[in-house]
Parts: sequence; structure tokens; C-alpha cells
Amino acid sequence: MGTAERYLDYSGREDRLSGGARRIPVNTPVGRFDVWTRRVGNNPELKVLLLHGGPGCTHEYLEACDSYLPAAGIEYYYYDQLGSGFSDQPDDPSLWELDRFVDEVEQVRRALGLGRGDFVLYGQSWGGILAIEYALAYQEHLRGLVISNMMASAPAYTTYAEQVLMPAMDQDVLAEIKALEAAGDIENPRYMELLMPSYYEHHTLRMPADNWPDPVQRAFAHINQKIYVQMQGPSELGMSADAKLANWDRVADLQRIEVPTLVIGARYDTMDPAHMEMMAGLLPRGRYLYCPRGSHLALYDDQETYFAGLIGFLRDLPTRT
Repeated sequence: MGTAERYLDYSGREDRLSGGARRIPVNTPVGRFDVWTRRVGNNPELKVLLLHGGPGCTHEYLEACDSYLPAAGIEYYYYDQLGSGFSDQPDDPSLWELDRFVDEVEQVRRALGLGRGDFVLYGQSWGGILAIEYALAYQEHLRGLVISNMMASAPAYTTYAEQVLMPAMDQDVLAEIKALEAAGDIENPRYMELLMPSYYEHHTLRMPADNWPDPVQRAFAHINQKIYVQMQGPSELGMSADAKLANWDRVADLQRIEVPTLVIGARYDTMDPAHMEMMAGLLPRGRYLYCPRGSHLALYDDQETYFAGLIGFLRDLPTRT
């Protein structure tokens, strides 16, 4: 997920190190940095680490969880990945690599004391890519996995955008959007004027943009464009050919993920819901949750379906010792 809004620096903002928040040091190839986490709830048997989208977005839009998970007795952790939100934001392009992010998640897991008896990893959008990669490397530490609104193939995602989503758009609007992208002029206010009503309000969050919930607006305003553009590319319609994630594809490897896994798709998503249902079928212990009124942020526009399915999956997880 992402927007063409200009990235707003978090430096000097309140660090929110209260109410279960803590900063965790992570080692990287270029030094040690701190990432921000915050625990909500207390359940010794069920702890969910939330991986936000982007790349380069923040935990803020996931605050929808506060309306459902505490009442269900689920402990969960907000977490701003390195370069995002309240975490350190080094200006070093070498850090924005998928393998390094996977290593970061493992360091956070160890610091929080999460393990196979209690640890569920949840990833939404880009966080779903990161969750799949983590599971392929470290599934021995997982009790369960949630892949929300993310296909297992970047090329398939781009094809879906080109063959399904773009043809349904006003073609004059689409041509103007593509011209701005080709010119590298995505910070032009016209870009968002075109994208918001013709794409975002159909496929990202199906509400008038001026009524988007505050957590969503905050997360979108604070996205780190340097990370987003390097890994996803500047285009909002599929993934750019020169993006680092452009050729990412793990469809053939899903059969290696043996922990119980929930895949969440939505009818109006930027991601193909049929592909996500296929993913659940390939996973040895996969389950599919379909949100018939939802889009990429189905946790808002099909909220009851989304959280009932998520909580049901978490409660059904077998004990793992």
C-alpha cells in the first residue's frame, strides 16, 4: 500500500514510550538502530506481532485492531519497521532489502520473547510479503500466520492491475496518471486528484477520502517515500519493473509453510481475491477469509467480516509446544 503524499518526518515528535511501548535495538550491516513497538493486552498463550504495509508505511492504520482484539482477549504488538513511524529512520538505501527486513523481524521476535507456543505473525499488504518470507526462514518459531491482502507473486499482482483494474478505469484519467508517472511527476497535486476518486476510493478504502478514518490518514501522511519508491516503485497501479520487489514470487514455496495460515482477500482489493484463495489452497494448513464488501483495507470497509474471521482463526489455533 502507499500514496504519493509527501513523506512527513517524525523527528521531534513525541516518542510515545508509554502504555506498553518500548524501543528495541536491531543490528544491521551498517550499524545498530532502534525500532518502536507497543504491546496491547496480556495473553500468555496468544501474541500477535503486526507487520504494516508500505513498504515504508506505519503501524497507525492497524489501530482498527483496538476495536476488536482487546475484547477477544488477544495480546498484540504494534511495530514500526526500521525507517518508518516512530522507529529510527536512517537515510541509507542499502538497508531497504527484503532479507534485512526478515532479519529485523527475527530480532524483534527474540526481544519480545515470542515463541512457537504463543507467536502469531500477521502481515498486511507489504507486511504479507514480509510475513511469508519470515515463515519460510523461521516457521519453527510460529504458532500461526496471517497473510492479509497480499498475493504471493509481485508479477501476478502487476498483471492483475494491468488486465483487470486498469481497463475498468476511465481511460482518459488512466492516460494522464501514466503520463505523470512516466515524467516522474508523482508529487504533482494533480496525481492524487486523479488517483483518489478513480482508484483509491474503489480499491484501497471504499469510503470518500475526506471521511477516511484518522488512523488511515495518519499512516498515509507519514509514509516514507524513499523506502516505498525503492522497493515498490513510484506507480500506484501495480509494481514498477525496476522496483526491488518486481520479480518477487513465492507461489511455488507456499507448500513449505506448514503452520496454520489464514489468507485474507477482498472483492474490491488491489490484489486478486482469486489468487489469494488459491494461496490458501496451496498452504498445507491454509484457510481463506473472503471479505465481500472489502477492498485493500478490508479491516475498515468490511470490518465485521474481517475481524470475525481473524479472531475465529486465532481462537482455533492448536496448541504448539
